[in-house]
Amino acid sequence: MFGIKYIKFDSMTYVIKYKNGKIANEGRGLSFFYFAPNTSITAIPMGSSDVNFIFTETTSDFQQTTIQGQITYKIKDPKQLADLLDFTVNEKGDFKTDDHEKLNARIINEAQTATATFIRKTGLREAINSSSALENTISSGLTASATIASLGIEPLSVNILAVKATPETSRALEAKAREELLKEADLAIYERRNFSVEQERKIKQSELNTEIAIEQKKKEIAETQMEREVAEAQNQRKIREMRVEADISVESKKQDYIDMKVSNEKKTADAKGYAIEAMIKPYRNMDWRLLTAMSQKSDAGSNIALAFRELADNAGKISNLNISPDLLDSLLKHSK
Repeated sequence: MFGIKYIKFDSMTYVIKYKNGKIANEGRGLSFFYFAPNTSITAIPMGSSDVNFIFTETTSDFQQTTIQGQITYKIKDPKQLADLLDFTVNEKGDFKTDDHEKLNARIINEAQTATATFIRKTGLREAINSSSALENTISSGLTASATIASLGIEPLSVNILAVKATPETSRALEAKAREELLKEADLAIYERRNFSVEQERKIKQSELNTEIAIEQKKKEIAETQMEREVAEAQNQRKIREMRVEADISVESKKQDYIDMKVSNEKKTADAKGYAIEAMIKPYRNMDWRLLTAMSQKSDAGSNIALAFRELADNAGKISNLNISPDLLDSLLKHSK
C-alpha cells in the first residue's frame, strides 16, 4: 500500500538492503518493511552449491575425451560478489537478472581451463585413468585463479565422475585391453602350469632325496651289521683261540702229568725190580729141587710131580716107561 512492502529471507541468505543507493541494512535471515520506489534488495545464497560440467578436450595423442564432473563451492564474501554480479531480487524474492547463472559459468570456465592444460599434456590411456590427478589439478587451478578470488567464493571439492573416449576409440581400447587381459590370462595359465610343474619337480626331488636318504640309512645299517658280525666273529675266534689255548694248556699239563706218572711208575718198577733182584739173588745158584722143597708143602701130589719131572730130566736114560691110565687115575685120586 502506497509502495510499502514487507519481505522475509531465510537464515541461509545474506541480504543487503540499499536505500537511495546506499546500504541501509545487511545480514543473514533479515525481514523488514521497505519503501519500494527508493529501495533495492540483494539476496545472496550462503549455502554450498554444486556445479555440474562436461568438457570435450583433446589429449596429447590427438584423441578426443569427454570429462564429466561436479564442483562444490560456497560464497565466502557476499559483499564482494554483490559488487561484481547483480543478485537483486523483486518483492517476491526472485532474481531480476540471470547474473547468478553467470557465476556458475565463470567457475566452469576456470575449471575447463585447468582441465585443458592437464589433458593436452596427457595421453589418452593416462587421461582415462587420471581422475584423481585431474581432480587435484582442477582444485589447484580454482584455488589459484584470480577470477575465483575476485568473486569472493571458496571451492570446497572437485569430483571427476567420468573420463571417456569416443565410442570408436573406446572399442579399440577395449579390444586392446581385452587382448592384454587374454595375454595376462594365458600368462597366468602358463605360470600356473609352470608352478605346478615346478612343484611336481620339487615333490619328485624330495621323494628322490628321501629314497637316497633311506638307501644311505640302509647302507649304514648294513655296514653296522657287518661291523657287528665281524666283531662277533673276531670275538668268537678269540674265544675259540682261548679255548684251544686252554685245551693245549690242559693237554700239556696232562702230558706232564703222564710223563711224571710214567717216570714215577718206572722208578717204582725199577725199585721193585731191584728189590726182587736183591731178594732172588741169594737163590739164583741154588738147585731148583731145593727151592721147590723150600717153597712147597711136602704132600703126595707134589712128590708125584717131582717124580715125573725127574723122569723127564732123565728121559734120555730111560729106554721104556709104561704109565697106564689106571695108575694115573689112582695117583690123582690118591693126591686128592
